[in-house]
Amino acid sequence: MMTRHQALAGALIGLALLSLPPSGEPQPTADDACSVQILVPGLKGDAGEKGDKGAPGRPGRVGPTGEKGDMGDKGQKGSVGRHGKIGPIGSKGEKGDSGDVGPPGPNGEPGIPCECSQLRKAIGEMDNQVTQLTNELKFIKNAVAGVRESESKVYLLVKEEKRYADAQRACQGRGGTLGMPKDEAANGLMAAYLAQAGLARAFIGIDDLEREGAFVFADRSPVRTFQRWRGGEPNNAYDEEDCVEMVASGGWNDVACHVTMYFLCEFDKEHV
Repeated sequence: MMTRHQALAGALIGLALLSLPPSGEPQPTADDACSVQILVPGLKGDAGEKGDKGAPGRPGRVGPTGEKGDMGDKGQKGSVGRHGKIGPIGSKGEKGDSGDVGPPGPNGEPGIPCECSQLRKAIGEMDNQVTQLTNELKFIKNAVAGVRESESKVYLLVKEEKRYADAQRACQGRGGTLGMPKDEAANGLMAAYLAQAGLARAFIGIDDLEREGAFVFADRSPVRTFQRWRGGEPNNAYDEEDCVEMVASGGWNDVACHVTMYFLCEFDKEHV
């Protein structure tokens, strides 16, 4: 192995050869030799001691998001939280099964002997009378205050909406019938009655329920000598208009019998 001194000597010899001029070129003079400076690099020194730790560098860029790791183990059950708000009341449940029949109760005290059959009969009759009076009062309450009269008739406008058949029964149940305007005087009186009451229309006693197009009054007499149909009426719209209403102007119009409206009753004076 070459020693350090041998390597140094070889390096000096090589540098001396490099400093010689090439053949054919003039040799430098003594002055030129003095002015030439040859810089020769020294030998590599021994490794120095490890320096101090430098200051931390600037933070690098944020790296890409890593892949989702495996799910960890389930944690321990937490403590009970605060009570929440009371929820809405649920729907009513189904009726439960009937319970067992309880034991019979003790016998009551003996009643006072009484002949109650006549008393019960009297009470029953009073109940019937009260019911009848209640129905009459309801009819009167629903009637417009006041009536209208002609020489032989009394007319009552009832403010209770009914179908045609029910209105006819209501009038007949009190000894009358639905109003029948058989002449101009009766028709004008009934129309004025409607207008003064502020009503637009009401059932009157005319229909063709028995035969289409053959209109008759409530007493089943035919409508022939006197008629006050409005323009384009009767038209039996939708094949179901078999009853008749009067409007406040006095005109007639065929309508469906199942509609409900106020109605005019007519009574003979001799039966009132």
